[in-house]
Amino acid sequence: MLDFIYYPVSWILWFWHRVFGFAFGADNGLTWALAVVFLVFTLRVLLYKPFVKQVRTTKQMQELQPQIKELQKKYKNDRQKMATEMQKLQKDHGFNPVMGCLPILAQVPVFLGLFHVLRSFNRTGTGIGQLGMSAYDNAHTPNYVFSATDVQSFLTARIFGAPISAFITSPPSQLEAFAEWGGVPSKLSIALVSIPLMIIAGLATHFNARASVQRQTPEAAANPQAAMMNKLALWVFPLGVLVGGPFLPIAILLYWVSNNIWTYGQQHLVFGRMAKEEEEKKQAKLELRAQNAPKPGAKPISTKKKQTSVDDESVDAETVDDEPTDAPASTNGTAKPAAGKASGQRRSGGQRRPGTRGRPNQKRRR
Repeated sequence: MLDFIYYPVSWILWFWHRVFGFAFGADNGLTWALAVVFLVFTLRVLLYKPFVKQVRTTKQMQELQPQIKELQKKYKNDRQKMATEMQKLQKDHGFNPVMGCLPILAQVPVFLGLFHVLRSFNRTGTGIGQLGMSAYDNAHTPNYVFSATDVQSFLTARIFGAPISAFITSPPSQLEAFAEWGGVPSKLSIALVSIPLMIIAGLATHFNARASVQRQTPEAAANPQAAMMNKLALWVFPLGVLVGGPFLPIAILLYWVSNNIWTYGQQHLVFGRMAKEEEEKKQAKLELRAQNAPKPGAKPISTKKKQTSVDDESVDAETVDDEPTDAPASTNGTAKPAAGKASGQRRSGGQRRPGTRGRPNQKRRR
């Protein structure tokens, strides 16, 4: 039913088994362990860009928290309006919440596919998804892209005496499938490999979550939903690895450890680049501000004062233009002084006409 997941996972695992088989041998436990680890690395390389988008989306969501809180407060009695405004806010800022979940969602089917493919190397069980084969039939039946020879190689492979498809709670009937292919492993040998991997996987999950929480803004961390998710990621998920570890094959624990180690390194790389980008943007703004600032020792130019001076000159020019130049003739043939000039009107430039105040008219004396 999920062959579209099982076959791609099988092909990637098969490829890396062939690569490391040339160096360490096809039946070597290290070969199969490295094939599982590099299956994880292959997936994470393919999901690198979506992971970067996820980090940027998470950071953008934290920056939008104040506006989101305002919308929640403003439309707390109108759920439909709140949803509409939320969508508008996300659209205006190019925010896509799906991108924040894509890398995690993409890993879920791969995890389930790997779990199924690894468990299908030993189909002697009778549980859900098991075929109840005999040990002989199981060893001589292909497993997806793996041939019967590959199945026998997988059953033979050991890590410190434990098959990588075995788990602590494996029933004795399933362990019998390894009898002709390296011998029946003991529960102690399986536990000595599984328990350290469980502890490492739990610690890696916790420190990955802590690194993410420390990068959250105070506003985002104060959000009730975010606070609840932080507690789950910090304590519940790591504890889940320890509780569920005894039921997981060693190869799945290897997958979990390598996946968390990759995530831890990738987070530091991506966040470091983002911090460098933000620092470069700040430096660019400071340089632009420095270019627009007046040079040292230069007197600042007041545009307001300059504009006032220009306006005053315009007013004086208009006054001069409005001043009459020709005096109108009187009815008795004498020239009548211009209105305002006899009383000492200012000439252009603000000077008074000398000797005009109180001087008798010479023609009238005659």
